[in-house]
Amino acid sequence: MNFNQAILCGNVTRDPEFRLLPSGQPVCSYSLATNRFWTDKNSEKQEQTEFHRVISFGKQAEFINQYVKKGSLLLVRGRLQTRSWADTKNPEFRHYRTEIVADTVELGPKLSKHEESAVASTAEAEPPPDDIPF
Repeated sequence: MNFNQAILCGNVTRDPEFRLLPSGQPVCSYSLATNRFWTDKNSEKQEQTEFHRVISFGKQAEFINQYVKKGSLLLVRGRLQTRSWADTKNPEFRHYRTEIVADTVELGPKLSKHEESAVASTAEAEPPPDDIPF
């Protein structure tokens, strides 16, 4: 049995990038920051931040483009996917990137000084196309 699932809750680090694939399908890429806190052996509090690249397709990409901005809190469920490509200057060198392809995305509470209302919107994923020319 195989299992590939990622669940992240974090803040968007920059405004999402929206574009259309040659097939016309919408795609949106964005990054999430997650924090881990712990106390070390000297009883000092420590923090570590990880950055994750997330990809959404179809109606979910349109939803992300319309409602998500830098600083938004998101709960993302999806799968890990690693892709590779040849370097443009040195074709023998390959680049690798591991991303989360989102299945569901839920908005967290708005982060403003005057209001913190919970938003219960969820966007369901569409299957990604086979022709992703990133």
